[in-house]
Amino acid sequence: MDVRAILMGLAFVVMWSSAFSSARIIVADAPPLTALALRFLISGLIGVAIARALGQSWHLSRGQWGATVLFGVCQNAIYLGLNFVAMQTVEASLASIVASTMPLLVALAGWVVFRERLSLLGFAGLVAGTIGVVIIMGARIGAGVDLFGLSLTGIGVLGLTFATLAVRGTGGGKNMLMIVGLQMLVGAAVLAPFGLWLEDPSVTLSTPLVLAFVYTTLIPGLAATLVWFHLVDRIGMVRAATFHFLNPFFGVLIAAILLNEAVRAADLVGVVIIMLGILAVQMAKVRHRKHS
Repeated sequence: MDVRAILMGLAFVVMWSSAFSSARIIVADAPPLTALALRFLISGLIGVAIARALGQSWHLSRGQWGATVLFGVCQNAIYLGLNFVAMQTVEASLASIVASTMPLLVALAGWVVFRERLSLLGFAGLVAGTIGVVIIMGARIGAGVDLFGLSLTGIGVLGLTFATLAVRGTGGGKNMLMIVGLQMLVGAAVLAPFGLWLEDPSVTLSTPLVLAFVYTTLIPGLAATLVWFHLVDRIGMVRAATFHFLNPFFGVLIAAILLNEAVRAADLVGVVIIMLGILAVQMAKVRHRKHS
């Protein structure tokens, strides 16, 4: 892994982790599904326009179209949609911790559903990650966390896990930015009707809302996704996913800095254990790839 890949991975982690805090700011003053649909519409149009200017085509292969629609529905509509709704009552730090368990869930599904080989290191990582989650959830539930909002974040990460497993091996190639933009438009198309049907369209305009919306649209919404796909193309999915072990730490840190969310002792212990668990799982995959 070269220096450029490391910098790309760190940039992705910071952008991805910051999205929970900016989303928390947005949903305080705007309806979550409608705001997210608008964000996807703007990000998608920008992405497609830039991709066309660079000569990229929207004439994708059948596999790429399938992956684009599936990822747009599962990641953008289900995962992010449920998280935006949840963060009306759930802290950004907790939402980021739940989302960070995705690599553990992918490894677990690979072992249970697809009968993929799991080494002792990988199994130890799954156990450690589970213990970390139990520590954090036990403390949060005891402190009175909103269980409905928490359940939405859990369903959301399951949707992201399914999408990740379903699109393995489907690359964007030269049309990467086009695919990212189209995924955003799929998310907008799915979420918009639900926003119009379920939500009060009233918005309380404020400087934090505008800044958070612009930032979320351009940085986590478009730039982070593009950096991720470039990172995967550069070093492969297995190595790129190793950076996910940093997500719980940065998610909690950024929420504490921007939103002044409390950092509990149980959070710190759980986050460290989850980070070690994710790292162990990903390192086991890297070792398996080398010897296969």
